[in-house]
Amino acid sequence: MIGGGFRAIIAALCAAAMLTACGAPDTQQARPALWLVSDDDTSIYLLGTMHALPDHMEWQTGPVRKAIAAADMLILELSPPQAQQAGAIFSKLAARTTPLAVPERLAPAALTQYRSLPLTQRLALSDKLDDWALMLILGQKAAQDAKLSSSIGVEARLTEAFTAAKKPISGLETAESQLMIFETLSPDTQRLLLNKAMTKANSASDDVLALLAAWAKGDVIGLERKINEDVDEVPDAHQRLISDRNQRWATWTVQRMAEPGTILLAVGAGHMVGPEGLPALLHNRGLTVTRLQ
Repeated sequence: MIGGGFRAIIAALCAAAMLTACGAPDTQQARPALWLVSDDDTSIYLLGTMHALPDHMEWQTGPVRKAIAAADMLILELSPPQAQQAGAIFSKLAARTTPLAVPERLAPAALTQYRSLPLTQRLALSDKLDDWALMLILGQKAAQDAKLSSSIGVEARLTEAFTAAKKPISGLETAESQLMIFETLSPDTQRLLLNKAMTKANSASDDVLALLAAWAKGDVIGLERKINEDVDEVPDAHQRLISDRNQRWATWTVQRMAEPGTILLAVGAGHMVGPEGLPALLHNRGLTVTRLQ
């Protein structure tokens, strides 16, 4: 799964909270996929997000703009206070009890790729960090190379809009619970993820850009294809990072439908696609789900 799609998810969905800004000169129009889950007195908009975007990408138009205006509350993966804590929690959880040289963790193909990396990038991959943390750092670098920034990502822009409108913002998870998913992956799974990420380190930014292009077109089939590449190679990670969380969030949505109101639920685009994406899960649970864009 890290062969292509999973590296893109890691870069764009999991490591973006640590990004710094950079960007592209020309305005780009985006029409990301948007759904509405509704009954007589409750409306929940489902927006798949990119946590980091290039400069000058305009996506708050049409149905998305209307959903932002209509919603009484924003639900993200992490509330703004939790997102601010992510860096400190990462530093706490990522440290190894006993340092281990990065080359000693790598199979031959990954080791060859590691040795080809610039010195500054190799130095950023500390012997004192867990395998999962090194994998996230590689994802961060891929997003940086793709010239994306979390400061202008979908969550950041939505947070600005709802804060300005004095509308509440909440989260489905905590920063610690998110990072603990990685921390508690089996050692074999962590090592597999690291080796796959390292093997394709030089092309990872291309995966991020391909994911971004599919998101901008609302191409859920393309997104699903990119996200599910090589999924069978790391089924435990897929189960923990995508499947289990989607089921929890689907349960939350079903329960929230019992209360009246209008909500915008915005989570990573990888959680919206395919038969185990939120729209499909909610449809299968008997709710009315309509694609708006």
